[in-house]
Amino acid sequence: MRTKEILKELKEHVPFTLLATILAVIISLSFYKTKLPETLFELVHPLHIGVSAIVTAGIFYKYKGEIFQSLLIGITGSIIIGSVSDVIFPYLSGILFNLKTSFHLPIIEEPILIFSSALIGSIVGLKTKITELPHFIHVFLSVFGSLFYLLAFSTFNLISMIIILGIVFLAVLIPCCFSDIVYPLLFIKKEE
Repeated sequence: MRTKEILKELKEHVPFTLLATILAVIISLSFYKTKLPETLFELVHPLHIGVSAIVTAGIFYKYKGEIFQSLLIGITGSIIIGSVSDVIFPYLSGILFNLKTSFHLPIIEEPILIFSSALIGSIVGLKTKITELPHFIHVFLSVFGSLFYLLAFSTFNLISMIIILGIVFLAVLIPCCFSDIVYPLLFIKKEE
């Protein structure tokens, strides 16, 4: 049953993932000449964590109905996978492509803000149980989280910007769908 539910949820969320990614990449092309201030990343990352938690907790709660477990899944999934998507993957890719990327991990540097964003998002996910629109917003914010991280903490030119867009595309699609859909459903027993 778990595989069936994962495939069902992925199928329902694919259009939102694709549309959000396309819109964010189109908007992001206007940033290629600009060294962005770190504050843009500092704004988008907690929003990304909060919206991710809405979907992750909402999906788990929809299938399991357990409040505490849903909060735990929402918080852990959004923080861990959001950090991979917004920071770790872009940082490692920046190093790989010699973008002179510096490391900045908000969960270490601003734990109260990040944890609060995940907790509030998880509570909203439990209350609303809506997942498609928050998934669209999650993917949209994740694109900007990854992009703003690279633009704020790296050096780049036009060729680098093309590499950055490729990095962002990969850093968003797989982790966001995993975080929102696969991660919470992994904790649902097959018989439920």
